[in-house]
Amino acid sequence: MATTAQLFEEPFDADEYIERLAWRTPGGGSKGGAEAFDPKRLLEEFENHIEELKQLDEKIQRKVEKLEHQCHREAKEFAHKVQDLQRSNQVAFQHFQELDEHISYVATKVCHLGDQLEGVNTPRQRAVEAQRLMTYFNEFLDGDLRSDVFNNPDKIKEAADIIQKLHLIAQELPFDRFADVKAKIASKYHDLERQLIQEFTAAQRRGEIGRMREVAAVLLHFKGYAHCVDVYIKQCQEGAYLRNDVFEDTAVLCQRVNKQVGEVFSSPETVMAKLIQNIFENKLQAHVKEKLDNTRHSDVEQYLKNLYDLYTRTTTLATKLTEFNLGSDKHTFLSKLIKSIFSTYLESYIDMEREYLRTRGAMILQRYYDSKNHQKRPIGTGSIQDLKERIRQRTNLPLGPSIDTHGETFLSPELVVNLLQETRHAFERCHRLSDPADLPKNAFSIFLLLVDHLCVEHIDYALEIGLSAIPSADAKNANLYFLDVVQQANSIFHLFDKQFNDQLMPLISSSPKLAECLHKKKEVIEQMEVKLDNGIDRTLNCMVGQMKHILATEQKKTDFRPEDENNVMIQYTTACSKVCAYVSRQVEHVRKSMDGKNVDTVLTELGVRFHRLIHEHLQQYSYSSMGGMLAICDVAEYRRCAKDFRVPLVLQLFDTLHALCNLLVVAPDNLKQVCSGEQLTNLDRNLLHAFVQLRVDYRSARLGRHFS
Repeated sequence: MATTAQLFEEPFDADEYIERLAWRTPGGGSKGGAEAFDPKRLLEEFENHIEELKQLDEKIQRKVEKLEHQCHREAKEFAHKVQDLQRSNQVAFQHFQELDEHISYVATKVCHLGDQLEGVNTPRQRAVEAQRLMTYFNEFLDGDLRSDVFNNPDKIKEAADIIQKLHLIAQELPFDRFADVKAKIASKYHDLERQLIQEFTAAQRRGEIGRMREVAAVLLHFKGYAHCVDVYIKQCQEGAYLRNDVFEDTAVLCQRVNKQVGEVFSSPETVMAKLIQNIFENKLQAHVKEKLDNTRHSDVEQYLKNLYDLYTRTTTLATKLTEFNLGSDKHTFLSKLIKSIFSTYLESYIDMEREYLRTRGAMILQRYYDSKNHQKRPIGTGSIQDLKERIRQRTNLPLGPSIDTHGETFLSPELVVNLLQETRHAFERCHRLSDPADLPKNAFSIFLLLVDHLCVEHIDYALEIGLSAIPSADAKNANLYFLDVVQQANSIFHLFDKQFNDQLMPLISSSPKLAECLHKKKEVIEQMEVKLDNGIDRTLNCMVGQMKHILATEQKKTDFRPEDENNVMIQYTTACSKVCAYVSRQVEHVRKSMDGKNVDTVLTELGVRFHRLIHEHLQQYSYSSMGGMLAICDVAEYRRCAKDFRVPLVLQLFDTLHALCNLLVVAPDNLKQVCSGEQLTNLDRNLLHAFVQLRVDYRSARLGRHFS
């Protein structure tokens, strides 16, 4: 393999190089197997190749020395050239400094000469201008305007400049001597002003922006410049309001005019502000007045909707207009324009809102009660009603005649939705139309109306009717509808609470009215909770009374002392079956009517009363051995029914009662052991003794000795 410098170029791998050299050497690789391998020849090849590498190294080293020598020589030559260039640069820099000094000297002379020329020329120009104005003034003094500038329509711009200056001069002249010439100059002044405005108007109609800009620049120094702007504003609105949407038309118009104003007038922000002011004070104000005045006294609902819509669209338009240059304080400017349009309407807004809500709420309520053919009963107020309420809370007695509602709760989801919808719209209008300082107060007044209509006139009235409809505890086959009232009242109050949080809270959260709202809400909740608790308590009493009635009519003394002890075929008594069926229905009714922790609370109370009733009921009978077994079966069925409550306390009570019933059948000798059992050991021994006394063999078996 020929040895060249190219073989060692990067990337170079020594191992690969050796392997390739061995593979190319005959007998040096693995080709042909172990027999073909010739180490001597491979060694010889390696030694020869090493010699070649040494020769190549010497060759490369000589080349490197040659290149280094050449590099040193060229470096010296380059250094000499750099030194020559530096000397040339120093000479050039000296020449540049000399030239700069000479230019500065010449420039100073030129500036001095310019100042001298200007000092001579300025008075000369002023003198020429004064002479020219005096010539024109003489023409007015003679009454003969001979100059071409006053008679040639193409030189109206130059004439305007002259007459404007003459008009200023004439104002300084005494009236008694120059009254006639002053009048002529003023007449020509107004005539040219009129011609310029006409020219501007014609150019605007033709769409000649350049000509409009020229005329506006000339008119800028005339008193009629403001009239020119007025004409421009009036003319640019022609044909702009062809649709029914005045707000959209205004936005499009201002967008179009804004670009043109910047090209025509020297102070576009003033013209744009004047245009917007003109639109607000004429187009928008007329539109608002027409929309609102037509409905203000005839249709308050539509009036409030129109006011909200118009005010919202006006403020939205104002927000769009802030994109334009209207001066330094455009937000205040636009706010004043909006206030000028709506101030008279906004001052009386909240009074009309409250009156509308008061009337609308009363109408919605009356329409509902009329649909039910119901004449609202007057709910008493004052000290007598408060006294009745306190007596009812403490004694749980129905005060006043009980009425039959035929299952009607007098609570309407549709009515509630209508009231909340009206109030939601009122809150939205209040938020938009109220002054920020009055917003919390106005929102609170709307909230009070909602409380009056929804909570007092509807929910509270339904609770009063529901309480009056609850039968006495000893009523037979009573229909209990108060839980339906509870269910619907809870659902309605959830909607009321949601609106309180979603609609009212953002309006009052940072004001002192927040505390008043929360206090009012708490007061309403507490009043309703008292009536709900009272109604639920009386309803539970009715349930227990119905159970008691079933037990009294269905349970016979012979159930637990059968005549034939060996021929008892039933699993539990009829009374037990009917009571359990009734209880299961009521438990399901409670679950449907309550939510959250209220379910467990009410079921716990019902379960405790259910247990107390059964406990007291069982103590009214005496039990034979088979009767005791039947009592245990009844209690087992009651316990199975108690599982539906899903309340651990109720199930524990019935487990204990079941253990007590075992005392009715246990053998006399095992009685003491059973009383010491896990479930009975913590009970009062008098209670255990009372249950044992119910056995028919109490005396004959001398069971009392176990408790002496």
